[in-house]
Amino acid sequence: MTERHDALSIDAELHDYRAAFRAAQLAMAVVDQNGLVVAANEALGTLLGTEADALTEQAAADLVDLAADGRTWHAYREVLRGRRSRFRCTRRLKHPDGRSLWAEVTVSPVPDSRRVLLSIADISDRRELQARLRHLQMHDPVTRLPNRTLFFERLSVALEAASQEDGLLDIRSSHLSHESYSSYGHGGTGRIGLCYLDLDGFKAVNDTMGHRIGDRLLAAVAARLTECADNDGYTRSGGHLVARLGGDEFAILVEDSTGTEQLADLAQSVLCALQQPFDLAGQRLSVSASIGVVERGARGTTATGLMQAADTTLYWAKADGKARWTLFDPERNAHRMTRQALSSTLRPAVERGEFGLEYQPLVGLADGTVHGVEALVRWNHPQFGTLPPNRFVGIAEEDGSIVELGRWVLRTACAQARQWQKDHPRERPLFVSVNVAVRQVWDSDLVADVAGILAETGLPPHLLQLELTESAVMGSAGRPLQALQALSDMGVRIAIDDFGTGYSNLAYLSRLPVSVLKLDGSFVRGFQDEAHANPADELIVEALVQLAHRLGLTVTAECVETSGQATRLRRIGCDTGQGWLYSRAVTPDRIAELIGSTTLRV
Repeated sequence: MTERHDALSIDAELHDYRAAFRAAQLAMAVVDQNGLVVAANEALGTLLGTEADALTEQAAADLVDLAADGRTWHAYREVLRGRRSRFRCTRRLKHPDGRSLWAEVTVSPVPDSRRVLLSIADISDRRELQARLRHLQMHDPVTRLPNRTLFFERLSVALEAASQEDGLLDIRSSHLSHESYSSYGHGGTGRIGLCYLDLDGFKAVNDTMGHRIGDRLLAAVAARLTECADNDGYTRSGGHLVARLGGDEFAILVEDSTGTEQLADLAQSVLCALQQPFDLAGQRLSVSASIGVVERGARGTTATGLMQAADTTLYWAKADGKARWTLFDPERNAHRMTRQALSSTLRPAVERGEFGLEYQPLVGLADGTVHGVEALVRWNHPQFGTLPPNRFVGIAEEDGSIVELGRWVLRTACAQARQWQKDHPRERPLFVSVNVAVRQVWDSDLVADVAGILAETGLPPHLLQLELTESAVMGSAGRPLQALQALSDMGVRIAIDDFGTGYSNLAYLSRLPVSVLKLDGSFVRGFQDEAHANPADELIVEALVQLAHRLGLTVTAECVETSGQATRLRRIGCDTGQGWLYSRAVTPDRIAELIGSTTLRV
C-alpha cells in the first residue's frame, strides 16, 4: 500500500513539473545528449513563431544559432557531454513579426538526467536601455557628436582593421592574379587620415558673450563639420566620424583614406565652411579654425602616435598664423623631436662638460696680423655629434640655461686668452670676443660675473670684448643700458654684432657705450662678384665705416671669403676682417701658432 502511495506521489510531482514547464513564461526546452529537443514549452514556440510540439526532434543549436562561432559551439557541446556544468551566451534572434530581439541563452544539466535544460530570456529592453546609456556616455551633450571616449574606441578599431587590410593588400598584390584580386571586391586601402582642428579665438566668444552663445556656436560648427564629412567626394560609403574631443577641439576620422589629397581637400572644405558667418540668437559671429592634417598607412601606427602627430601639426598651423591647415611633415617633426631632446639635456650637458670652444681669428686688414679671436661654443653631443651654436643657443635662451652656459663660455674664453698672453709674453696680446645674449643681461648680474671672472683669470679688461646683437643693444634701456655702461667703464669693449640687420638707429648709436661695430655679412657678400660689383654696396659700407670712425668706433667686417673682398674693405678703411678667407673656427693650439704671424695678410 505504501509503495503504491509513493509511486502516486512521484507521478503527481512529475505532472506538476510538466505543468509548470508548459505554463512558464520563460521560453524553455529539454534537450537530449545529442542536442535534439525532447520537449518545448509554449513560450518557446511563441518566441520562435511555431507550435511547441513542432520543435520536438529539432536541433536546439539551430533554433538559437549556437553554432555561429567556434567558442560558443564548443562550450555548448561540453555541457551536453556532462563536462561543463553551465553555459550562458547572448544571441540576436529574428522574431516572427520581423523585428530583431536580444536573447540570453542558458544551458544547464537537468538533475539526475542525461538531458539539459535550454532557457531563453528576452533581454531586448535591457539591451536597449544599455544602448541608450552607452549613447549618452559616448556622445557630447552640446553638439550630439561622438565624444573623446567613442572617438578613441573607433580609432583603435579602425587602425586594427586597416592594418589587417594593409597586410591583405600585400598578399593580394604578391600572390594573386588580377582576376583573383578583383574577386575580393574593392576592400579597404589600409590607410587612415585625421583632421584635428581647434577654433581660433573661441575663448573670446565665451568670455564676451557667455557660455550659452558659445555652446550654440559649437553646435553650429559641429553641424557644418558633419556636412563637410558627409559630402567628401572621395567617400565610397557613408560619412566620416566627426567627434568633439573637448573644449573647442574637433576631429574628423577618415577610414580607408586614399591619400593626402583627400585629407587636404577635406580640410580646405572645412575652412571654407567655417569662414561663413554664424547667425546665433541675433548675434552674427565669424570664426576660423586651425587644422592639423595627418594621413598615413595604418600598419605600425598607434592611436597615441597618430594623435601626437595631429597635435603637433595643429600646433604648426597655429604657429604659422592660424586660419589654415597644415600637413604633417616627418622632416619637420624630426627637427622638433631633436629640439625637444636637446632642450631636455641642455642643462645637464653644461654640468657634464659636453661643451667646448673654438676660436675664429679677427685679422687686421692693414697688417694681416691676428688682433683677436671670437669664441664660438660647440656642443659635443653624445647622440647628435658636434653641434654649432645655431642648433642650441636659441633653446638655451628660451629655457634660461643660457645664463649658466654663457658664464661657462665667458670663464673658459678669458682663461684661454690669459694663457695665450702668458705663453707669448713678447707678442701683442690677443683680445677675446664673447657673445652675450640679452637674457644674460636681464637674468644675471652680468657686471658682477664679468668682474669676478676677470679677477679670477687675471685677464686685463681691455682684452675682453662682449658682442650683443644690434636689436638687443639698440633697444637697451634701464638695467641693460646701466650694465653696458658699467662694463664699458670697467674697460671691457662692447661690440654690436650683425650691424645693419636690425634697428640701425644711428642717432641712438652715439649715446651707447659701444666701441666696435661688426658689419653683417650681407654687406660683404655684395663685394663677392668683382666683375659685376654693386657700387651701392660699397657706398653703404664706406659710409658706415666713416660714420663709425667719426664716432670713435672701430669696424669689423664679417664673412670675408675672398681676397677681392678684403682688398676693397681695406681700401675703404675697414679695420678688421673675419671669415673663411683667413681661417675657420679652430682649436686653441692653432690660434697659438698664429700669434705674431703675418701669414694671414692677403
